[in-house]
Amino acid sequence: MSHPPLSATAPLDSAYADPLQVLVYADSLSWGIVPGTRQRLPWPVRWPGRLELALNVANGAAAGGLRPVRMLEDCLNGRRTVWDDPFKPGRNGIQGLAQRMEMHSPLALVILMLGSNDFQSMHPHNAWHAAQGIGALLDAIRGAPIEPGMPVPPVLVLVPPPITTPRGPLAPKFAGGEHKCAGLAQAFEEVCRARGCDWFDTGTVIRSSEVDGVHLDAADHMALGDALAPVVAALLAPARA
Repeated sequence: MSHPPLSATAPLDSAYADPLQVLVYADSLSWGIVPGTRQRLPWPVRWPGRLELALNVANGAAAGGLRPVRMLEDCLNGRRTVWDDPFKPGRNGIQGLAQRMEMHSPLALVILMLGSNDFQSMHPHNAWHAAQGIGALLDAIRGAPIEPGMPVPPVLVLVPPPITTPRGPLAPKFAGGEHKCAGLAQAFEEVCRARGCDWFDTGTVIRSSEVDGVHLDAADHMALGDALAPVVAALLAPARA
């Protein structure tokens, strides 16, 4: 379908509507690594893509006069909350986060899904530590140097599903992770409540893959995207009308 040239002064119709931008700040669980491989799931299968489709296509956003939604995937394999990876640089989630907020503003929402890599075997961390890391990230998001007049976006924290017994090539890297992550949902809830932030426990709708015990199978990506659609739609509702 073709559209007429866009005038700088003409009002935007639904075909040209400025989308609401949602930043997904996450790790390999959201990047869409195929468990047991180094391959990546296609965009419509990965939960951020599935969620965007659900918010725009399935719900007929344009036909209903709603502003479209654009998911910005900033998902780095191995990213921690606030910890360094001793073997790979750039995996500390708090480093550069404020600049990403500045770069992508205005943002209608930030979805934060981190914590699993805090339980890698080279770290002594437990659920409390990971939750404190999430709290530090929330503070960084809210204190980011965005342009004057631009909104400070709300944040939706996703609790990763519990790690099960690590298997395959990842087994040494995540050895003991299934024990370290115990109580993660409760620890995240406490931090989010204290900061007045929304959260969603993904472990209520998905589980870690049986292939490696850490990542998500394709069916779980799609299930998560579908489950998040009404949650995110409600959070975006004031800005979409």
